[in-house]
Amino acid sequence: MPTDAVPSAPSQAAPPPAKAPPPSAPRRWRQLSLLGGLLSVDNSESSVLSVLFPALRAALGLPLAALGQLVAASKLVTVIAGPVWVALARRWPRKNVLAVCCGFWGVWTASMGLAQNFVQLLVLATVAAAGFAGGGPLVNGLMADLFDDASRGRAAGVLYGIAALGLGVAGPVLGLLADVENGWRYGFFASGAVQVLFGVLILAFLYEPGVGATESGNVGKAAAPRLTRAQLRGLLRNRTLLLICVQRLTTGQFILISFGVTFLVDERGFSNATASLVTPAVTIAYLLGTFLGGFLADRVHRRRPRAGRIAAMQTAIVTYAVLACVATQIDWGPLWVYAVLFSLLGAVQSVNPGINRPIVMSVVVPELRSTAFALMLSAEAAGWALSSLLVGHLGDAFGLQTAFLWLTVVLMLANGALVTLLYRPYARDAAALQAELTRRAAPGRTEHA
Repeated sequence: MPTDAVPSAPSQAAPPPAKAPPPSAPRRWRQLSLLGGLLSVDNSESSVLSVLFPALRAALGLPLAALGQLVAASKLVTVIAGPVWVALARRWPRKNVLAVCCGFWGVWTASMGLAQNFVQLLVLATVAAAGFAGGGPLVNGLMADLFDDASRGRAAGVLYGIAALGLGVAGPVLGLLADVENGWRYGFFASGAVQVLFGVLILAFLYEPGVGATESGNVGKAAAPRLTRAQLRGLLRNRTLLLICVQRLTTGQFILISFGVTFLVDERGFSNATASLVTPAVTIAYLLGTFLGGFLADRVHRRRPRAGRIAAMQTAIVTYAVLACVATQIDWGPLWVYAVLFSLLGAVQSVNPGINRPIVMSVVVPELRSTAFALMLSAEAAGWALSSLLVGHLGDAFGLQTAFLWLTVVLMLANGALVTLLYRPYARDAAALQAELTRRAAPGRTEHA
């Protein structure tokens, strides 16, 4: 049976009427490139923290747990701020909201470079993160409106590949600042300036395709209708979405993003500048993984539309846990070995956006997708915050190697087992959405439900 997130379809449905074609492929891919760049600079302040934390820690006299607290505060505010920005995007054009929350909000990132103590840094990092919380839900909603279901895996792979490319270029550059007096401050200044620049680019060049532009039976309105209580209740009864939220809440894949460089400094004895050199290799692997993962996810979905995406997700999660054990529980010696192992981890992790984003898009009606992504990314942020706090405190008490064992190996194996619960609900919810879109496409039924 269909879930309550989408209405049931009649037994007989007329063929969908012709509709205006979506933006041409080149234009769609250009728009996707701009959105990928936006996501990259959107996360650049967290890159400054993760890459330059050893230098920042020495300058301000902070314990390892401080990094966990900074990451946790930034992610927890996302739980509240993400849905707020999505609500604002129902009243004003999405490009305007994106320009503010992910662009001009960069002044707060720049201000982090002025912090004189941990409390000031924590407050400014939290305020900055409150703005950037709107990027993920709105960008994923726009991607769904630019690409149809058959190509969304590739689109997600390209989107997050471009985002990773920007962060990978920034990583070694930021690493050079580790040997400069107050270099971490310059990192925040530069990050904020680039974010403001992208706010201008979004206003000037982003094309608004309209909500549901690639779906049969949707007219591609410039803004989604206001969210009703009935719609929200129905969304919260969508079992696939809820299980995806639980899976993102309990994932441990983000720990190496936040603590990887610090792990190499504290546990393996490399300098901050030397440890940051793994970033380019990881970025290249992540970039290749997003592209390849997106193409493979689309192919698997075409061959096994009822279960292919879920099986691909489960395989990636279990593989990540095994690789994390090899990479973090053995002292391999030279840096190049860690560069290879961390790169493999990045490649495996990078296939997830090309899988879980299309999963959400394929079970939620177009006008509710940004809201669904706000829920998913809020759960993800809460999980990231909790795991960061745990790693920080466990790392201070027992060392990062022990913390990684429990949170990147054991937790990820349990996470992979959890995905088994998705097979049946996903097949049912995806079929329900297709039935609803067919119903909308029937003559005289083009309105949003």
